[in-house]
Amino acid sequence: MVLDGDITKDLNDIVNLAAQICEAPIAMITLIDEDMQWFKASMGVDIYCNTREASFCRFTIEQDELLIIPDMSIDDRFKDHPFVKESPQVRFYAGANLTTRDGQNAGTLCILDLKTRQLTESQQAAMRVLAKQTMNLMELSWSLQTLDEKHREVLQQKEEADASQLHLKAIFDSSKDLFILLGKHLNVMAFNKAASRYYKKAIDRELVVGSFLSDYLEPVILKKMVRYYSAALAGHSVRTEFHVRKGTPHVAWLEVSFTPVINVNEISGVALNVSDISARKKHEEQITLQNEALQRIAIIQSHELRRPVASLMGMIELIKLEEEHPYDDYAYFKMIETTVYELDDKICGIVAESETTLNANIN
Repeated sequence: MVLDGDITKDLNDIVNLAAQICEAPIAMITLIDEDMQWFKASMGVDIYCNTREASFCRFTIEQDELLIIPDMSIDDRFKDHPFVKESPQVRFYAGANLTTRDGQNAGTLCILDLKTRQLTESQQAAMRVLAKQTMNLMELSWSLQTLDEKHREVLQQKEEADASQLHLKAIFDSSKDLFILLGKHLNVMAFNKAASRYYKKAIDRELVVGSFLSDYLEPVILKKMVRYYSAALAGHSVRTEFHVRKGTPHVAWLEVSFTPVINVNEISGVALNVSDISARKKHEEQITLQNEALQRIAIIQSHELRRPVASLMGMIELIKLEEEHPYDDYAYFKMIETTVYELDDKICGIVAESETTLNANIN
Protein backbone atom coordinates (compact mmCIF):
# COMPACT_ATOMS: atom_id res chain seq x y z
CA MET A 1 0.00 0.00 0.00
CA VAL A 2 3.02 2.29 -0.33
CA LEU A 3 2.55 5.11 -2.84
CA ASP A 4 5.25 7.19 -4.47
CA GLY A 5 5.64 10.91 -3.85
CA ASP A 6 4.06 12.08 -7.11
CA ILE A 7 0.88 10.07 -6.54
CA THR A 8 0.64 11.30 -2.94
CA LYS A 9 0.67 14.90 -4.19
CA ASP A 10 -2.11 14.10 -6.68
CA LEU A 11 -4.16 12.45 -3.92
CA ASN A 12 -3.80 15.53 -1.72
CA ASP A 13 -5.05 17.62 -4.62
CA ILE A 14 -8.12 15.38 -4.91
CA VAL A 15 -8.75 15.64 -1.15
CA ASN A 16 -8.61 19.43 -1.31
CA LEU A 17 -10.90 19.46 -4.35
CA ALA A 18 -13.43 17.19 -2.61
CA ALA A 19 -13.42 19.43 0.44
CA GLN A 20 -14.00 22.53 -1.72
CA ILE A 21 -16.78 20.98 -3.81
CA CYS A 22 -18.58 19.57 -0.76
CA GLU A 23 -17.82 22.61 1.41
CA ALA A 24 -16.43 20.37 4.17
CA PRO A 25 -13.63 21.17 6.65
CA ILE A 26 -12.26 17.61 6.68
CA ALA A 27 -11.54 15.24 3.78
CA MET A 28 -9.52 12.04 3.59
CA ILE A 29 -8.44 9.17 1.34
CA THR A 30 -8.10 5.91 3.24
CA LEU A 31 -7.18 2.30 2.58
CA ILE A 32 -8.47 -0.47 4.84
CA ASP A 33 -7.06 -3.94 5.43
CA GLU A 34 -8.11 -6.66 7.84
CA ASP A 35 -6.86 -4.83 10.93
CA MET A 36 -6.01 -1.23 10.12
CA GLN A 37 -7.14 1.91 8.32
CA TRP A 38 -4.38 3.85 6.56
CA PHE A 39 -4.74 7.55 5.65
CA LYS A 40 -3.03 8.22 2.30
CA ALA A 41 -4.07 11.88 1.99
CA SER A 42 -5.98 14.23 4.27
CA MET A 43 -7.07 17.78 4.88
CA GLY A 44 -8.23 19.17 8.21
CA VAL A 45 -6.72 16.35 10.30
CA ASP A 46 -3.24 15.07 10.94
CA ILE A 47 -3.47 11.33 11.34
CA TYR A 48 -1.55 8.42 9.81
CA CYS A 49 -3.64 5.40 10.77
CA ASN A 50 -6.09 3.88 13.20
CA THR A 51 -7.67 0.50 13.81
CA ARG A 52 -10.31 -0.88 11.49
CA GLU A 53 -12.64 -1.21 14.47
CA ALA A 54 -12.37 2.54 15.14
CA SER A 55 -12.87 3.45 11.49
CA PHE A 56 -15.96 5.25 10.15
CA CYS A 57 -15.13 3.95 6.66
CA ARG A 58 -15.42 0.26 7.49
CA PHE A 59 -19.19 0.62 7.08
CA THR A 60 -18.76 2.28 3.69
CA ILE A 61 -16.74 -0.57 2.15
CA GLU A 62 -19.41 -3.08 3.27
CA GLN A 63 -21.77 -1.62 0.65
CA ASP A 64 -21.43 -0.43 -2.94
CA GLU A 65 -23.26 2.89 -2.77
CA LEU A 66 -22.18 6.24 -1.42
CA LEU A 67 -22.68 6.22 2.37
CA ILE A 68 -24.09 9.48 3.79
CA ILE A 69 -24.73 10.00 7.53
CA PRO A 70 -26.45 13.40 8.06
CA ASP A 71 -26.25 13.23 11.89
CA MET A 72 -23.81 10.71 13.36
CA SER A 73 -24.94 11.45 16.92
CA ILE A 74 -28.26 9.69 16.31
CA ASP A 75 -26.92 6.82 14.16
CA ASP A 76 -26.52 3.61 16.16
CA ARG A 77 -23.31 2.74 14.29
CA PHE A 78 -21.54 5.98 15.23
CA LYS A 79 -23.23 7.68 18.23
CA ASP A 80 -20.89 6.06 20.77
CA HIS A 81 -17.71 6.66 18.80
CA PRO A 82 -15.20 8.85 20.75
CA PHE A 83 -14.88 11.30 17.85
CA VAL A 84 -18.63 11.76 17.89
CA LYS A 85 -19.28 11.88 21.65
CA GLU A 86 -16.14 13.84 22.45
CA SER A 87 -13.84 16.25 20.62
CA PRO A 88 -14.03 17.04 17.77
CA GLN A 89 -17.73 15.93 17.95
CA VAL A 90 -18.07 14.96 14.29
CA ARG A 91 -21.65 15.08 13.06
CA PHE A 92 -21.64 14.57 9.29
CA TYR A 93 -19.98 11.81 7.23
CA ALA A 94 -20.05 10.97 3.54
CA GLY A 95 -17.86 8.24 1.99
CA ALA A 96 -17.40 6.93 -1.57
CA ASN A 97 -15.79 3.55 -2.16
CA LEU A 98 -12.41 3.10 -3.80
CA THR A 99 -13.23 0.03 -5.88
CA THR A 100 -10.50 -1.96 -7.63
CA ARG A 101 -10.80 -3.29 -11.17
CA ASP A 102 -11.72 -6.70 -9.82
CA GLY A 103 -14.60 -5.24 -7.78
CA GLN A 104 -13.02 -5.13 -4.32
CA ASN A 105 -13.67 -2.13 -2.04
CA ALA A 106 -10.21 -1.22 -0.80
CA GLY A 107 -10.89 2.09 0.93
CA THR A 108 -12.76 5.39 0.67
CA LEU A 109 -12.74 9.01 -0.28
CA CYS A 110 -14.64 10.62 2.60
CA ILE A 111 -15.56 14.03 3.99
CA LEU A 112 -16.47 15.00 7.57
CA ASP A 113 -18.20 18.02 9.05
CA LEU A 114 -18.81 19.22 12.57
CA LYS A 115 -22.45 20.08 11.82
CA THR A 116 -25.36 18.07 10.54
CA ARG A 117 -26.04 18.50 6.84
CA GLN A 118 -26.65 16.86 3.43
CA LEU A 119 -24.94 16.66 0.02
CA THR A 120 -26.48 17.96 -3.15
CA GLU A 121 -26.86 15.65 -6.17
CA SER A 122 -23.95 17.38 -7.93
CA GLN A 123 -21.74 17.00 -4.83
CA GLN A 124 -22.60 13.31 -4.60
CA ALA A 125 -21.76 12.86 -8.29
CA ALA A 126 -18.46 14.69 -7.79
CA MET A 127 -17.61 12.38 -4.85
CA ARG A 128 -18.17 9.30 -7.02
CA VAL A 129 -16.05 10.67 -9.88
CA LEU A 130 -13.25 11.75 -7.57
CA ALA A 131 -13.28 8.34 -5.83
CA LYS A 132 -12.99 6.60 -9.20
CA GLN A 133 -10.09 8.81 -10.27
CA THR A 134 -8.43 8.23 -6.90
CA MET A 135 -8.57 4.48 -7.43
CA ASN A 136 -7.23 4.88 -10.98
CA LEU A 137 -4.26 6.86 -9.67
CA MET A 138 -3.55 4.33 -6.95
CA GLU A 139 -3.73 1.36 -9.29
CA LEU A 140 -1.50 3.20 -11.73
CA SER A 141 0.98 3.82 -8.94
CA TRP A 142 0.91 0.16 -7.88
CA SER A 143 1.27 -0.97 -11.49
CA LEU A 144 4.26 1.31 -12.00
CA GLN A 145 5.81 0.04 -8.78
CA THR A 146 5.24 -3.54 -9.86
CA LEU A 147 6.78 -2.83 -13.26
CA ASP A 148 9.71 -1.12 -11.60
CA GLU A 149 10.22 -4.05 -9.25
CA LYS A 150 9.97 -6.49 -12.12
CA HIS A 151 12.42 -4.39 -14.10
CA ARG A 152 14.88 -4.41 -11.19
CA GLU A 153 14.41 -8.16 -10.80
CA VAL A 154 15.06 -8.68 -14.51
CA LEU A 155 18.18 -6.49 -14.33
CA GLN A 156 19.41 -8.38 -11.28
CA GLN A 157 18.69 -11.72 -12.92
CA LYS A 158 20.49 -10.53 -16.04
CA GLU A 159 23.49 -9.44 -13.99
CA GLU A 160 23.53 -12.78 -12.19
CA ALA A 161 23.09 -14.63 -15.48
CA ASP A 162 25.88 -12.58 -17.10
CA ALA A 163 28.16 -13.25 -14.12
CA SER A 164 27.30 -16.95 -14.22
CA GLN A 165 27.82 -17.04 -17.97
CA LEU A 166 31.20 -15.34 -17.62
CA HIS A 167 32.15 -17.84 -14.93
CA LEU A 168 31.04 -20.78 -17.05
CA LYS A 169 32.76 -19.35 -20.12
CA ALA A 170 35.98 -18.95 -18.13
CA ILE A 171 35.78 -22.62 -17.11
CA PHE A 172 34.70 -23.55 -20.63
CA ASP A 173 37.61 -21.75 -22.27
CA SER A 174 40.23 -22.80 -19.71
CA SER A 175 39.72 -26.51 -20.44
CA LYS A 176 42.28 -28.34 -22.54
CA ASP A 177 39.50 -30.51 -23.95
CA LEU A 178 37.61 -29.44 -27.05
CA PHE A 179 33.96 -28.52 -26.52
CA ILE A 180 31.71 -28.03 -29.54
CA LEU A 181 27.93 -27.59 -29.53
CA LEU A 182 26.29 -28.76 -32.75
CA GLY A 183 22.78 -28.20 -34.07
CA LYS A 184 20.65 -30.80 -35.82
CA HIS A 185 22.55 -30.47 -39.10
CA LEU A 186 26.17 -30.58 -37.87
CA ASN A 187 26.07 -26.80 -37.72
CA VAL A 188 28.41 -25.23 -35.16
CA MET A 189 26.47 -23.35 -32.48
CA ALA A 190 29.24 -22.75 -29.92
CA PHE A 191 32.80 -23.83 -29.13
CA ASN A 192 35.60 -23.12 -26.69
CA LYS A 193 39.08 -21.71 -27.26
CA ALA A 194 40.68 -25.16 -27.27
CA ALA A 195 38.52 -26.18 -30.24
CA SER A 196 39.33 -22.98 -32.08
CA ARG A 197 43.07 -23.41 -31.48
CA TYR A 198 42.99 -27.06 -32.56
CA TYR A 199 41.49 -26.47 -36.00
CA LYS A 200 43.61 -23.39 -36.56
CA LYS A 201 46.72 -25.45 -35.85
CA ALA A 202 45.65 -28.68 -37.55
CA ILE A 203 44.15 -27.37 -40.80
CA ASP A 204 44.80 -23.62 -40.59
CA ARG A 205 41.08 -22.78 -40.56
CA GLU A 206 39.04 -20.66 -38.15
CA LEU A 207 36.16 -22.43 -36.45
CA VAL A 208 33.13 -20.17 -36.95
CA VAL A 209 29.64 -20.23 -35.44
CA GLY A 210 27.19 -21.07 -38.22
CA SER A 211 29.69 -23.16 -40.18
CA PHE A 212 29.38 -26.93 -40.52
CA LEU A 213 31.73 -29.27 -38.69
CA SER A 214 31.74 -31.55 -41.74
CA ASP A 215 33.87 -28.91 -43.50
CA TYR A 216 36.63 -29.41 -40.91
CA LEU A 217 36.80 -33.22 -40.83
CA GLU A 218 38.61 -35.82 -42.94
CA PRO A 219 36.15 -37.80 -45.12
CA VAL A 220 36.91 -41.11 -43.39
CA ILE A 221 36.44 -39.52 -39.93
CA LEU A 222 33.27 -37.72 -41.02
CA LYS A 223 31.70 -40.99 -42.15
CA LYS A 224 32.36 -42.60 -38.77
CA MET A 225 31.35 -39.52 -36.83
CA VAL A 226 27.94 -39.16 -38.48
CA ARG A 227 26.96 -42.58 -37.15
CA TYR A 228 27.63 -41.60 -33.53
CA TYR A 229 26.20 -38.10 -34.04
CA SER A 230 22.94 -39.63 -35.32
CA ALA A 231 22.79 -41.90 -32.27
CA ALA A 232 23.13 -38.85 -29.99
CA LEU A 233 20.32 -37.04 -31.85
CA ALA A 234 18.22 -40.15 -31.15
CA GLY A 235 18.85 -39.65 -27.42
CA HIS A 236 21.86 -41.90 -26.77
CA SER A 237 25.09 -40.76 -25.10
CA VAL A 238 28.02 -42.48 -26.81
CA ARG A 239 31.82 -42.41 -26.67
CA THR A 240 34.41 -43.55 -29.19
CA GLU A 241 38.01 -43.04 -30.34
CA PHE A 242 39.29 -41.60 -33.62
CA HIS A 243 42.80 -41.81 -35.10
CA VAL A 244 43.00 -38.53 -37.00
CA ARG A 245 45.41 -36.69 -39.31
CA LYS A 246 47.42 -39.82 -40.09
CA GLY A 247 50.59 -39.10 -42.04
CA THR A 248 50.69 -35.46 -40.91
CA PRO A 249 52.54 -33.66 -38.10
CA HIS A 250 49.17 -33.37 -36.34
CA VAL A 251 48.38 -37.08 -36.12
CA ALA A 252 46.53 -37.82 -32.90
CA TRP A 253 44.22 -40.16 -31.07
CA LEU A 254 41.04 -38.39 -29.92
CA GLU A 255 38.39 -39.67 -27.53
CA VAL A 256 35.01 -38.12 -28.41
CA SER A 257 31.86 -38.10 -26.26
CA PHE A 258 28.54 -37.40 -28.00
CA THR A 259 25.86 -36.11 -25.59
CA PRO A 260 22.32 -35.13 -26.64
CA VAL A 261 21.34 -31.55 -25.71
CA ILE A 262 17.76 -31.42 -24.42
CA ASN A 263 15.81 -28.17 -24.53
CA VAL A 264 12.22 -28.24 -23.19
CA ASN A 265 11.94 -32.01 -23.55
CA GLU A 266 13.24 -31.88 -27.12
CA ILE A 267 16.71 -32.74 -28.41
CA SER A 268 18.02 -29.58 -30.01
CA GLY A 269 21.56 -30.65 -30.77
CA VAL A 270 24.64 -32.60 -29.69
CA ALA A 271 27.49 -31.60 -27.39
CA LEU A 272 30.95 -32.91 -28.31
CA ASN A 273 33.64 -33.34 -25.68
CA VAL A 274 36.94 -34.18 -27.33
CA SER A 275 40.03 -35.29 -25.37
CA ASP A 276 43.50 -35.89 -26.83
CA ILE A 277 44.50 -39.41 -25.70
CA SER A 278 47.63 -39.67 -27.86
CA ALA A 279 49.93 -39.97 -24.83
CA ARG A 280 47.79 -42.78 -23.40
CA LYS A 281 47.71 -44.58 -26.74
CA LYS A 282 51.50 -44.24 -27.08
CA HIS A 283 51.93 -45.68 -23.61
CA GLU A 284 49.63 -48.58 -24.49
CA GLU A 285 51.63 -49.23 -27.64
CA GLN A 286 54.87 -49.24 -25.63
CA ILE A 287 53.36 -51.73 -23.19
CA THR A 288 52.27 -53.91 -26.13
CA LEU A 289 55.79 -53.83 -27.59
CA GLN A 290 57.30 -54.66 -24.20
CA ASN A 291 54.91 -57.57 -23.79
CA GLU A 292 55.78 -58.88 -27.22
CA ALA A 293 59.49 -58.60 -26.38
CA LEU A 294 58.96 -60.42 -23.11
CA GLN A 295 57.05 -63.15 -24.91
CA ARG A 296 59.92 -63.58 -27.34
CA ILE A 297 62.40 -63.73 -24.44
CA ALA A 298 60.22 -66.29 -22.70
CA ILE A 299 60.13 -68.42 -25.86
CA ILE A 300 63.92 -68.23 -26.20
CA GLN A 301 64.43 -69.11 -22.55
CA SER A 302 61.86 -71.85 -22.60
CA HIS A 303 62.95 -73.54 -25.81
CA GLU A 304 66.27 -72.43 -27.21
CA LEU A 305 68.21 -72.33 -23.90
CA ARG A 306 66.64 -75.41 -22.39
CA ARG A 307 67.16 -77.53 -25.53
CA PRO A 308 70.96 -78.02 -25.13
CA VAL A 309 70.55 -78.49 -21.38
CA ALA A 310 67.93 -81.15 -22.03
CA SER A 311 70.36 -82.84 -24.42
CA LEU A 312 73.07 -82.88 -21.73
CA MET A 313 70.63 -84.30 -19.23
CA GLY A 314 69.70 -87.03 -21.69
CA MET A 315 73.33 -87.89 -22.31
CA ILE A 316 73.92 -88.22 -18.55
CA GLU A 317 71.05 -90.65 -18.29
CA LEU A 318 72.52 -92.70 -21.17
CA ILE A 319 75.90 -92.80 -19.48
CA LYS A 320 74.26 -94.10 -16.35
CA LEU A 321 72.81 -96.99 -18.33
CA GLU A 322 76.17 -98.04 -19.81
CA GLU A 323 77.08 -101.18 -17.81
CA GLU A 324 80.63 -101.39 -19.14
CA HIS A 325 81.34 -97.86 -17.93
CA PRO A 326 80.00 -97.53 -14.40
CA TYR A 327 79.59 -93.85 -13.88
CA ASP A 328 80.94 -94.09 -10.33
CA ASP A 329 84.37 -94.70 -11.86
CA TYR A 330 84.45 -91.21 -13.22
CA ALA A 331 85.24 -88.61 -10.58
CA TYR A 332 84.12 -85.76 -12.80
CA PHE A 333 80.75 -87.31 -13.64
CA LYS A 334 79.08 -86.08 -10.46
CA MET A 335 80.40 -82.59 -11.09
CA ILE A 336 78.89 -82.56 -14.61
CA GLU A 337 75.57 -83.88 -13.37
CA THR A 338 75.36 -81.29 -10.58
CA THR A 339 76.28 -78.44 -12.93
CA VAL A 340 73.72 -79.49 -15.58
CA TYR A 341 70.87 -79.71 -13.10
CA GLU A 342 71.88 -76.44 -11.48
CA LEU A 343 71.84 -74.76 -14.92
CA ASP A 344 68.39 -76.22 -15.58
CA ASP A 345 67.08 -74.81 -12.28
CA LYS A 346 68.44 -71.37 -13.15
CA ILE A 347 66.77 -71.43 -16.59
CA CYS A 348 63.46 -72.50 -15.05
CA GLY A 349 63.72 -69.62 -12.58
CA ILE A 350 64.36 -67.13 -15.38
CA VAL A 351 61.41 -68.45 -17.35
CA ALA A 352 59.13 -68.23 -14.30
CA GLU A 353 60.27 -64.66 -13.55
CA SER A 354 59.68 -63.62 -17.19
CA GLU A 355 56.20 -65.07 -17.13
CA THR A 356 55.42 -63.18 -13.87
CA THR A 357 56.66 -59.89 -15.39
CA LEU A 358 54.67 -60.52 -18.58
CA ASN A 359 51.45 -61.18 -16.66
CA ALA A 360 51.98 -58.07 -14.52
CA ASN A 361 52.31 -55.88 -17.63
CA ILE A 362 49.20 -57.39 -19.19
CA ASN A 363 47.12 -56.79 -16.06
